[in-house]
Amino acid sequence: MKKVLIISTSLRVNANSEILAQECAKGAKDAGHEVEFITLKDKDIKFCKGCLACQKLGRCVIEDDANAITSKIKEADVIVWATPVYYYEMAGQMKTLIDRANSLFSTGKNFSEVYLITTSADSSQGVVQTVINGVNGWIACFDGVEFKGYVEGGGLENSGDALNRQDLLEQAYNMGKNI
Repeated sequence: MKKVLIISTSLRVNANSEILAQECAKGAKDAGHEVEFITLKDKDIKFCKGCLACQKLGRCVIEDDANAITSKIKEADVIVWATPVYYYEMAGQMKTLIDRANSLFSTGKNFSEVYLITTSADSSQGVVQTVINGVNGWIACFDGVEFKGYVEGGGLENSGDALNRQDLLEQAYNMGKNI
């Protein structure tokens, strides 16, 4: 059994990336894993100030929701990021959280596997690649961590469109099931 942390970074109501993330969570639970689901909706996460105090303290000096989430990232075996794609990149709130998790460099981490779920209005293949590059940049900073897979949900323009895409729902579920 693995501790799986799924982080939904969309702030949109009925977000497509969150719908797929919930399916991934179902698959991981059905596989017998311990799953925690975090949504960034209603979370207060400020920008990193680049002070690097986190490297000495083991946590960020900014008092908001990022420290609690970073602690959960640290303790998980598997991280699943779910994000809408804005201008061919991860959502800003996802990048902000990644930046705020800088304390993990000095405190260590448990996770060794990272997965990704993206959704976008653009239906062309490969929209996910720039997001994968960003996630791989984060992963490269940790020894022993692998990017294990992704679900790319293109052609999802309106809130809730993912509910009508059985193919994507199955892909997300199966990714969770195969963690």
